Amino acid sequence: MGNAIVQSIHVHPVKAFRGVSPREAAVEPWGLAADRRWTLIDDGGKVVTQREQPRLALAAAEPMPGGGIRLSAPGREPLTVAPPEPGGSVPVNIFGTKVEAVPAAGAAHAWCSAYLGTGVRLVHMDDPAVRRPVDPEYALPGETVSFADGYPLLVTTTASLDALNSLIAQGDHAAEGPLPMNRFRPNVVVAGTEAWAEDHWRRVSIGEVTFRGVKPCGRCVVTTTDQDTAARGREPLRTLARHRRVGTGLLFGQYLVPLAPGTIRTGDPVRVRS
Repeated sequence: MGNAIVQSIHVHPVKAFRGVSPREAAVEPWGLAADRRWTLIDDGGKVVTQREQPRLALAAAEPMPGGGIRLSAPGREPLTVAPPEPGGSVPVNIFGTKVEAVPAAGAAHAWCSAYLGTGVRLVHMDDPAVRRPVDPEYALPGETVSFADGYPLLVTTTASLDALNSLIAQGDHAAEGPLPMNRFRPNVVVAGTEAWAEDHWRRVSIGEVTFRGVKPCGRCVVTTTDQDTAARGREPLRTLARHRRVGTGLLFGQYLVPLAPGTIRTGDPVRVRS
């Protein structure tokens, strides 16, 4: 593990949209700067993801100076969205947890609704320091998270993807492989480890920042969505169910919580402390 390094960094400003891959990113207590601070919600306030709307894989969001975002999608003119003014928050239901978020301007709602063909609203988490606690089963006091599925960062490794693709190639749906890493929508991709080594990380340093390893990531139907076409298949869930099932979870990747702010960069060394 002595030669493990950060191969790439990924920030998704809007949950479920495509993101950007900067060479460096600031680490905040609730995740990478600008990562998943925005999300779509339906008329009932429930978060909308690729689980329900696989076409979100083709929509992109780019962070802009000052906290705004630039949206683009097939068949739509790009739209720049400013961060909303504080106040006027609405309730958001993210996987059963209720949080508050501030709606964007009406033009953003109309743009996203027209693209998906159904009514949605775009909302912004203005203060992640107080808005959403990490799952208390795994959290330490005061830990919070943005609109990520559950934890501030998700790390994956190239060795585990290679191992998974080898298993897919031996299975009934080999034609669906090999799969690219974007199926798993990680924040950090690490090269130079053994396959599945990340399962056991309890404390790991990435460059200048130390993280607490929380738990392996249980995967969902989003991983079966081709991020370039929005088409759905059977892999990797079919193979994960055969080889990476623990209880009800189909595992790939590891969730991390930062122990202090800092900056991570591509090429940074990755050191397992425990």
